[in-house]
Amino acid sequence: MTQTTPDTDTDADTLRPTRVFYDAIAEDYAEHFRDVLVVAPLDGALLAAFAETVQAAGPDAGPVADLGCGPGRITGHLASLGLPVFGLDLSEGMLAVARRENPGLRFHQGSMLALPLADGALAGAVSWYSTIHTPEEKLPDLFAELHRVLAPGGQLLLAFQVGDVPLTLEKPFGRPVSLDFERRRPERMAELLTRAGFDVRSRTVREPEEAAGESAPQAFLTATRT
Repeated sequence: MTQTTPDTDTDADTLRPTRVFYDAIAEDYAEHFRDVLVVAPLDGALLAAFAETVQAAGPDAGPVADLGCGPGRITGHLASLGLPVFGLDLSEGMLAVARRENPGLRFHQGSMLALPLADGALAGAVSWYSTIHTPEEKLPDLFAELHRVLAPGGQLLLAFQVGDVPLTLEKPFGRPVSLDFERRRPERMAELLTRAGFDVRSRTVREPEEAAGESAPQAFLTATRT
């Protein structure tokens, strides 16, 4: 895999605020969400089901990508489930934490809108709350890119917050940054995935977990690249 520099991407103006935001809060974020799978066991069950589905394709199916991996918490969890997984993220600050916390795994800097991967290279991909920084008009491009890098029969798992109004976080952990977090409807995301050539296999919505600091329902979609 080659490393890409986000600012060379044609969407640099969109990507830069996200990268700056997460660079600023990387250490705080990693510590705050360290045990989130413990307080949200359904999330862990969905990740386990994803891993089993990918593994059912056989040992030569290809690697799995954790796209928008942040501090590598989900990447490490997927590796513990037996998947050959690597992480990709915009934020070098987040990647520094991910590499420190998961020294045996590979992490790369790059954009989900321009993945440095060959066509059909992946057996699976996880976007765990990373589409929430993609503008609505860019979602078709994003899902087309995910479709491109997944092999036929490849598995996709999306997680995102449910709603119609973005959440704006200002000065999280006391850091001088702010960012909008897009909330979306599962039916809309499923429609866009179908248009991109995916077969949506499941839709799960759970209520917010107060212990995880959530304020909106959480949605999880699984899909297969047809």
